[in-house]
Amino acid sequence: MPLQILLLVMSNTHPRCSLICRLKKAENVKRHSGFTLIELIVATGVFALVMLLASGAYLMMISLNRQAQGLATGIDNLSFALETMTRDIRTGSKYSCGPALGLGDCTGGTSFSFVNEAGVTTTYNLSGTALQQMVGTTQSVLTEPAVTITSLVFYVYGSAPASAGDRQQAHVTMIISGQVSSSASKVSQKFTIETGATMRGSDI
Repeated sequence: MPLQILLLVMSNTHPRCSLICRLKKAENVKRHSGFTLIELIVATGVFALVMLLASGAYLMMISLNRQAQGLATGIDNLSFALETMTRDIRTGSKYSCGPALGLGDCTGGTSFSFVNEAGVTTTYNLSGTALQQMVGTTQSVLTEPAVTITSLVFYVYGSAPASAGDRQQAHVTMIISGQVSSSASKVSQKFTIETGATMRGSDI
C-alpha cells in the first residue's frame, strides 16, 4: 500500500482526528442554523407590509358598512313617514289641495289637507327640508335630519262630493324628491318617490 494512502487511513482512524472532525462538523452546523440579521429585517418588513394592507382593507370595510347602515336608516325613516301619510289619507275624507279645507282639486299643490278618521283636520306640507304633519294645531316632523326633502307636490282629483256632480272617487298623488345622507360620512343618495292614496269611504 502506498505511504500516502496509509497515512490518510491512519489519520482518519486516529481518535484525535475523529474528535477534530466532529468539532468542525458541529461548528459548520452551528454556522448554518438560525437566521441572519438581514433575513430577520426582510421578514419583519414583509410582515408589516401585509398587516398594513390587511388593516387598511378592514377599516375600509367598516367605513362602507357604516355608510350603508346610515343610508338604510334614512330610507327606512322615509318609508315609515310615507306609510303613515298614505294610511291617514286613505282613511280620511274631504280632500283639499292647500293649507285648509274646501280648496278643491289641484295639479301641483305644495300642501294637502283633509279630515282624518278621528274627525280632526290634518295638513301635510314641507317645512324647510322636512315633511311636516299638522293635526289640528299640533305640528310634528315625520322625517329625520338625514332625510332632506327638496320637493313635495300634491295632485288631487275628485275632491268634490258626488252631490256636486263629481263622479270620481277622491284620490291624491304625491311626488317627493330629495336625498338621504349617511350621518357617518358625506355620502348621499338621491330619490324621487311617487305614491298615492284613494279615499276608502264613500264620496257622497
